[in-house]
Amino acid sequence: MKTIHVIGCGKVGRTLGRLWTEHSVLEICSVLNRSPQSARRAVDFLGAGRAIDSYGQMEPADLVMISTSDESIEGCCRELCRTEVLRPGTVVFHCSGSLSSELLAPARERGASIAGIHPVKSFADPAVAVKTFSGTFCALEGDPAACEVLADCLHRCGANTFSVKPDQKTIYHAASVIVCNYLTALMEVGLRCYEKAGIPADTAMRVIEPIARETLDNVFRLGPAEALTGPIARGERSVVERQCEALGQWDEQIEHVYKSLGRIAVQIAAAGGNVTEETLAAIEELLAR
Repeated sequence: MKTIHVIGCGKVGRTLGRLWTEHSVLEICSVLNRSPQSARRAVDFLGAGRAIDSYGQMEPADLVMISTSDESIEGCCRELCRTEVLRPGTVVFHCSGSLSSELLAPARERGASIAGIHPVKSFADPAVAVKTFSGTFCALEGDPAACEVLADCLHRCGANTFSVKPDQKTIYHAASVIVCNYLTALMEVGLRCYEKAGIPADTAMRVIEPIARETLDNVFRLGPAEALTGPIARGERSVVERQCEALGQWDEQIEHVYKSLGRIAVQIAAAGGNVTEETLAAIEELLAR
């Protein structure tokens, strides 16, 4: 069984480490966190490995995972390269969704192969994430040899892997932010509008749940062009105009959200082909004001 060190064993590191331990994929050698106490708690969760408090306590291993915050990855790699841990063929990888594996180039200069992995999943609770990980999609980029090893480690835990362009990872990660974090923010915008209309928050939550879930189901079942409904999909410029005016008089920030997303909806409606170009052009002009 291949061995692995974990540097920065937070929520992602704990989830992956526990999975690899439970599925007998990798043997956890050591865990290095910001504090010895945190490292010991991580080891307890993993059920494997030993907590250490310095890079000098590491021995050579087959893989090294840097699952710290993005801001710490480069510094951790530099510290790692000052040790005798790396050997030709050692796989060094990070778990950032927005940074390229090229950040680990100093490790490659020491003979290691480098990569970046990013599971597209919420890791709010590592214990839950471990139980629901099967089927998770994981982005993978880097040196072919490293990617091959990591793809096998992920597949053996039930994950799916896909490739992402290293130089476009920031945009790739922004996509995940938009469809996950910003979807939450968008729901909040809608709830504020319901509140403005005099609808209590608990009632509003019950009102939006069925339509929100149905909309998501339609997007995945039919695609955005067929799933789009509402005034823009019907070419109702007057409705859009009234809503812009009402929102603008109340909250300019929410009006801006409405107009920005409306312009994307115009493009989707154009792809659907159910509204004339002239009508959509008029709506686009209105939203662009």
